[in-house]
Amino acid sequence: MLRPMRNAITDIAGIRVGHAADARIASGVTALMFDRPFTASVDVRSPRRGRSPDSTTASTPSTVRSGSRRSVSRVPIVPGAILFDLLNGGDKAWGRYPPYRELGYLAAQAASEDVALGSVGAGTGARTANLKGGLGSASADIPGTGFRVGALAAVNAFGRVTVGDGPHFWAAPFERGAEFGGLGWPAAMPEGALDFPVRTLPGAATTLAVVATNAALTKAQCKRLAVAAQVGLARAIHPVHTPLDGDVVFAVATGAVPLADPIGDLARLGDMAAQVLARAIAIGVFSAAGLDGIGTPGLPPAWRDRFGAGGTRG
Repeated sequence: MLRPMRNAITDIAGIRVGHAADARIASGVTALMFDRPFTASVDVRSPRRGRSPDSTTASTPSTVRSGSRRSVSRVPIVPGAILFDLLNGGDKAWGRYPPYRELGYLAAQAASEDVALGSVGAGTGARTANLKGGLGSASADIPGTGFRVGALAAVNAFGRVTVGDGPHFWAAPFERGAEFGGLGWPAAMPEGALDFPVRTLPGAATTLAVVATNAALTKAQCKRLAVAAQVGLARAIHPVHTPLDGDVVFAVATGAVPLADPIGDLARLGDMAAQVLARAIAIGVFSAAGLDGIGTPGLPPAWRDRFGAGGTRG
């Protein structure tokens, strides 16, 4: 039986999320921890580098055998991805050693089923074209199947997550309840909603995402799930997948629920992954807060600071 929902990626049993951040440098780390090896893959849609997109394995962590005689060791295989937040105004003069090793350790130590949102972890210093970026998560069941899908996104996009400069989100058709304000679509498409953003700094934008499911998938099927989930970025961000972005989606399957129909069930999982990821992206920006008192002139205002809790322009 599926357990009650948190509307987070940790609704997939066996996954925990932890964050760590340093407000002084306006940056942080988010870690996903798995309680056992899971099947995983990744899909990358942009030419940017700054991650390890080919770290596709049958399970994470894995078992290896090596040496002159057979030996078994558990080796943690940890795929990673980074986003660029060096120009957000935080104090990046950390000297010889960057702080991310320690922040990664602290994030892993803090991992739990409760997922903080907004300006936390990897979303601490994130931005979009017009608003502060952030960390978002969402989940959903697929009725009548026993399948569940969750997503986590660190939104540091070149494009806008809102329709132009207004408060409405591109992902509005997929919203559940009022998880990112409940505003729906604008009454009319505002002028300039599809304009190309002015800020075109190469290498400074990346949206990092993970989608997870309790389904039993092969590595190849996980790859297809990651490919399908990329549609969620296109539903939530405009423009998206540009040469200025480094968008990447990892897919993880815990193997708890077998597929009855390998093609039809995988198609349904991919459709839901795209929906859930679109929601997670909007939630990340909606939940973000400004970083007060640390000098961040490189960051735009947070959605809540600009529009207020009700979504009216403040």
